[in-house]
Amino acid sequence: MVLLKIGDKAPEFKLKDKEGKVHSLSKSKYKVVYFYPKDNTPGCTIEAKEFTSDLKEFEKLNIQVIGISGGDEKTKTKFCDKHNLKILLLSDIDFSVSKKYGVYGKRKFMGIEYLGISRITYVLDKSNKVIQVYDKVNPKNHSKEVLYFIQTL
Repeated sequence: MVLLKIGDKAPEFKLKDKEGKVHSLSKSKYKVVYFYPKDNTPGCTIEAKEFTSDLKEFEKLNIQVIGISGGDEKTKTKFCDKHNLKILLLSDIDFSVSKKYGVYGKRKFMGIEYLGISRITYVLDKSNKVIQVYDKVNPKNHSKEVLYFIQTL
């Protein structure tokens, strides 16, 4: 896995949300693009709920929050409905976008190696240039950490 670095141009993508609508990177807003391992797992649920809780603060600053993982549209719908999530969650079913962003690769959990998405967050400017990378993410309070960074710009 080779992560994007500050100053890199973020790769464009076209991914579907829970309703099948295709989304790509906007060029009119700053963006928080966070990758998470799997819908409905404890850490991913905490992270998504916190971004949802802080969504109005991000919107006041004209920031778009995008979460990306490998689950399909049905999984995203169940995840959003179960936890009342309001953020935009996108399906990277074949992991092609995750690979371009350098977040897909070998992982280890409880001594077992597998391929999957690492919990990584990128903050992008209006031209989709990376201005911050979080590669050691603790789901608890991560949203506040990102919000604080953006407020200091």
